[in-house]
Amino acid sequence: MKAFKYIFWTLYRIWFYVVMGIPIIVLSPLLVLSLLSERTYPLFFIMARGWGRFTLFFMGFWTQIEKQQQFEPGKSYMLVANHTSMTDIMLMLSICPNPFVFVGKKELAKIPIFGFFYKRSCILVDRNSSKSRFEVFQRAQKRLSQGLSICIFPEGGVPDDENILLDEFKDGAFRLAIDHQIPIVPMAFADNKKRFSFTFFSGSPGRMRAKVLPFIATEGLTQDDKKDLKDKTWQVIYNQLIQYYTQNRK
Repeated sequence: MKAFKYIFWTLYRIWFYVVMGIPIIVLSPLLVLSLLSERTYPLFFIMARGWGRFTLFFMGFWTQIEKQQQFEPGKSYMLVANHTSMTDIMLMLSICPNPFVFVGKKELAKIPIFGFFYKRSCILVDRNSSKSRFEVFQRAQKRLSQGLSICIFPEGGVPDDENILLDEFKDGAFRLAIDHQIPIVPMAFADNKKRFSFTFFSGSPGRMRAKVLPFIATEGLTQDDKKDLKDKTWQVIYNQLIQYYTQNRK
């Protein structure tokens, strides 16, 4: 029985990259054209949202998304969520209709096909380089000034210990949100770790829940308020994850 599980998990991992790659290959001419100019990024974003939903559907994930507050068209936001899986990218695209740019680790750019578009559409960060972190901040400011939103997973990566429910947050997302006086949108992803974690022999089709929590305003805040804003955001996401965990145990 155990052997069948390992075979399933191996095939499931392979299937993920097949499903992820097919729409990218099919749409590659349009994707390349849409990335030639920053003005056509919204077109790329529309296709990216379709890609995200396609991938989740054909992986056998059905999403249950609850929004306690709605996005306003044309408004910029700082999107933050707990980070446990590559599927966090697809789920985030499914949730937010406002065009946004991911800030993500440069290692994902090494993934065949996906990486080509990832490094051209996202803001890549080398977390071991202070120069890279500074350049990311500059690029994110530029994208926000163009009216886009930014998505940052503020844990700074996926915790090595999968027993950690929510790791400490880095400052970047909150510094940018205060600088541009845009709302923080906290989100809790309940099932992504169970459905498709970074552990190779794991995962299965099933429900994928997410909750968009009430937005946190930054109007009037200064960098002196950054820690309080970060702590407040961490707490509301953590409380929701605890609620999910409690529901799962019942």
